[in-house]
Amino acid sequence: MLNKMINSRAGILIYSIIIVLGSITSSYAAVIPSGVQLSEKQDIIRNNGSEPESLDVDKAEDNISMNIINDFFDGLVGTDKNNKIEPRLAESWDTKDNKTWIFHLRKGIKWSDGTPITAHDVVFSWRRLIDPATVSPYGSYLSDAFVVNAQAILNGKKKVEELGVKALDDTTLEVKLERPVGYFLQMLAFPVLYPINEKVVTKYGNKWIQPKYFVSSGPFKLSEWRVNEKIVGIRNHYYWNDKNTVINKVTYLPISSNKSELNRYLAGEIDITFTIPLEDFASLKQKIGNQIHITPLLSTYYYDFNNKKYPFNDVRVRQALNLALDRDIIANRIVAQGQIPAYTILPPDVGGFKFKLPEYAAWTQEQRNKKARQLLEEAGFNKDNPLKFNLVYNTSESHKKIAIAAASMWKKNIGAIATLQAQEWKVMLDNEHAGKFDVVRGGWIGDYNNPVAFLNLFITNQSNNVSSYSNKEFDNWVEKAGESNNQADFQKTIDILIKDSPIAPVYYAVTAVLVKPYIGGYYADITGYTATKDLFVIKH
Repeated sequence: MLNKMINSRAGILIYSIIIVLGSITSSYAAVIPSGVQLSEKQDIIRNNGSEPESLDVDKAEDNISMNIINDFFDGLVGTDKNNKIEPRLAESWDTKDNKTWIFHLRKGIKWSDGTPITAHDVVFSWRRLIDPATVSPYGSYLSDAFVVNAQAILNGKKKVEELGVKALDDTTLEVKLERPVGYFLQMLAFPVLYPINEKVVTKYGNKWIQPKYFVSSGPFKLSEWRVNEKIVGIRNHYYWNDKNTVINKVTYLPISSNKSELNRYLAGEIDITFTIPLEDFASLKQKIGNQIHITPLLSTYYYDFNNKKYPFNDVRVRQALNLALDRDIIANRIVAQGQIPAYTILPPDVGGFKFKLPEYAAWTQEQRNKKARQLLEEAGFNKDNPLKFNLVYNTSESHKKIAIAAASMWKKNIGAIATLQAQEWKVMLDNEHAGKFDVVRGGWIGDYNNPVAFLNLFITNQSNNVSSYSNKEFDNWVEKAGESNNQADFQKTIDILIKDSPIAPVYYAVTAVLVKPYIGGYYADITGYTATKDLFVIKH
């Protein structure tokens, strides 16, 4: 999966109310333990961390937007709580060679306006995603999946109508790949490939995401959107699996202040938080430990260097900043909710692999600092000519705290001077795409559980390549490793990335939230999603 970033999540152990599951109440398909009484009011309020960039499936790129899209739309396939592929809009599929795939849609599935969902909608949606005119941040996703002609379309050499996806009839979809992709189904489970309604989008254009036009395929549909105040989703009774949904209304709040979020949670105004303030974690653990939920996340927190901009086009500068960052202190003392120091972009055990760490991971911090000072000296920076740059992060107490620590380390360890700049989420994303930054806070949640989901970020001209890194040897090894799914090939790929240091990995992230005791069914999968349809409100 190529999912744009964590806003401010953290943690690792799980504190929760443990309920022994019994028989499932026959009137609901959400897992309701026997003896549990449901509240008459099945409404949930979730903080989502910020105002979403977009609710357009083809325009979104961040987890702020995807959290909501994941509740409003459904894909051909999805993943269950254990990250296993399960049928969704497609009830079955078949392939003989992992290159040509046939998907059979469920009979009678409908959009939230009651009209049929067809294979033609899928074709329209995928063509729109890859159309250069759409300017989708995930425009290269179908190319990453090696769908026939996808790259040629991106390069302007073929028309979108030549994309290797075809509706054989209303309920049968054919997808052709240029080569076998063993993790193709995992890629399909990512929200950017969820179909949207062709008739509605064609009729209303970019206005289709307004509540009065909005049509969805998932368990909820858009009822209200007040910018910077709230987004409200209500039950979609046309949803193919509506009988398995208990929640009738979900409200998403865009609160970016960790303190404000915590105060409103403690006041009973929020049922599920987006994060837990770092400075309050210990006391909350003592007072309401059973409301803290912390789970591993397939994600890495890092800083992007602008590889095209002086002096970050000099690998020695990037290596020096990477070495001088004391991620042990950041992971274990600054955020300190179970994060693990990161020395590469790849999270531990991603795809079931175990990769070698760079040699400097075993050094002391002073050894790293010494090498970093040497590299900066070679690049022309010293006490008389210190390295100076802007360090950008999106508005959040947690990101600010980490940025302050990073800037202090760079100043103390190698004499580099970082000027901090806080920007609103949308502004930061726009500046990233425009290349208007020196060093910027980054992070990635894997769109699917395979190293390629992270390595693709650094392919030349890839639409999510914020650092503007480019190395043909790296590109070739990513392609080879993706096809072979071989550990040795992946290791060669990551070794190139370690040497070139287009980013400075900081830590491997986790999901840490507060959940009210009366919210049942809570979980977070390895990509950070919590499906509202699986939750329920207990009588309290």
